[in-house]
Amino acid sequence: MDAELNRLEAQLEQLISVYTALRNENRELRMHKSRLEAENRLLSSKVDLAAEKLEAVLARLPQ
Repeated sequence: MDAELNRLEAQLEQLISVYTALRNENRELRMHKSRLEAENRLLSSKVDLAAEKLEAVLARLPQ
């Protein structure tokens, strides 16, 4: 009986350890995702601005 309880206790500790590691990894991934989304918005706005400037230059060129 004690051996089985010890085995179950070890399994529970392992489960808790895996849960904690996955929870931490999930939090890090969510933060990384947020940073990438912010960077994507910034780069998208830069592309839009560059396209506007290019259109303005092309509009000034003689036909």
